[in-house]
Amino acid sequence: MRMVDLIEKKRNGLVHSKEEIDFIINGYSNDSIPDYQISAWAMAVFFKDMTQEESAYLTDAMVQSGDTIDLSAIEGIKVDKHSTGGVGDTTTLVLAPLVASVGVPVAKMSGRGLGHTGGTIDKLEAIPGFSVEITNEKFIELVNKNKAAVIGQTQNLTPADKKLYGLRDVTATVNSIPLIASSIMSKKIASGADAIVLDVKTGSGAFMKELSESKVLAEAMVKIGNNLGRQTSAVISDMSQPLGYMIGNALEVKEAVDTLKGKGPKDLTDLCLTLGSHMVVLAKKAKTLTEAKKLLQEAISSGKALQQFKLFVESQNGDSSVIDNPEKLTAAKYKVDILAEKNGYVAEIVADQIGVAAMLLGAGRATKTSEIDLSVGIELRKKIADQVNVGEPIATIYANQEDIEASKQKIISSYKISTTKVDAPKLIYDVIS
Repeated sequence: MRMVDLIEKKRNGLVHSKEEIDFIINGYSNDSIPDYQISAWAMAVFFKDMTQEESAYLTDAMVQSGDTIDLSAIEGIKVDKHSTGGVGDTTTLVLAPLVASVGVPVAKMSGRGLGHTGGTIDKLEAIPGFSVEITNEKFIELVNKNKAAVIGQTQNLTPADKKLYGLRDVTATVNSIPLIASSIMSKKIASGADAIVLDVKTGSGAFMKELSESKVLAEAMVKIGNNLGRQTSAVISDMSQPLGYMIGNALEVKEAVDTLKGKGPKDLTDLCLTLGSHMVVLAKKAKTLTEAKKLLQEAISSGKALQQFKLFVESQNGDSSVIDNPEKLTAAKYKVDILAEKNGYVAEIVADQIGVAAMLLGAGRATKTSEIDLSVGIELRKKIADQVNVGEPIATIYANQEDIEASKQKIISSYKISTTKVDAPKLIYDVIS
């Protein structure tokens, strides 16, 4: 087999066999196929696409390129959740204890964030003492005992995907549906879950800005998961504005606690109940989504979900007293309100620019080596469809630096105020299963 022939084959719109895709990924992994040939092949894929079988073969080849996590020692059907990312995306902090509280094992492998705010691990580390540095054996033990645990991603998980993504990033081939879908699903499948629920975002704060593109991506990932023996479904949810009100690590922990108490923002609560219901059904703890949602609502109202969060935090050496006393969470030195400059209704919030404003405060990483300030961030005081008056706070900045002008201007320019009332955006656009 020669790589030049495979490049030509895909350039001509033909279909690769499993053996050919294995040859490509193995060769790139062991450096027998050079970057320039993989770049040419990725560009051919970008323009000529892949069949659903090819995407599944590519995903499996990337899974086999590194470590895979064996969760067979965990009792029950293990269900994982993955979000394609957004601003103020606090769902994992709510979902892990909530779904675990109704008997579904949640064995979550998470990473750190690069961009607007921290990843799930960064957010959890805003809780004093919380540690994800546990052995695989301890991880499995905790899930069997408490139904939920979070561990950091191993460095050797899907190394071929990491290498290929790095090349795509500098060759203008990132926005290829089969390459994106295979990249995401390879990590989920290597993580060992039996079933996967995908939260595919759409809107200004999402990777996919257009609903049509988000649907194509969701369908591609669901087909890959099902082709590789994982029950997979996807929920397409709104990210035209940040989810919830808080953006920032400690701030999001507080909002997650409020949500588990039944006092969280409506959009965050509704999305968690939707995603959680799909997880519960895939785990066969309920027959219908309606039955599953009722179980989750009862877990919140009874306090069971909150107790599960405390147990989850304690079992990983975190200080669970912050759940009852959130003032113990790390807090920023300065708190500055951003005021509305005219009367009207919030017509738009440019979500990704709000995310950039939070990153400029130190809530996220501009580069892999950037240090996150867990205490800083932004609280949205007004969201789309809310009425505002001149001089009324639309957002609050939490900062440890006196110079917040850049963040302030980002927030002001992100809010679009209309003289006519607008409707709040739809939260759930579609479900792919």
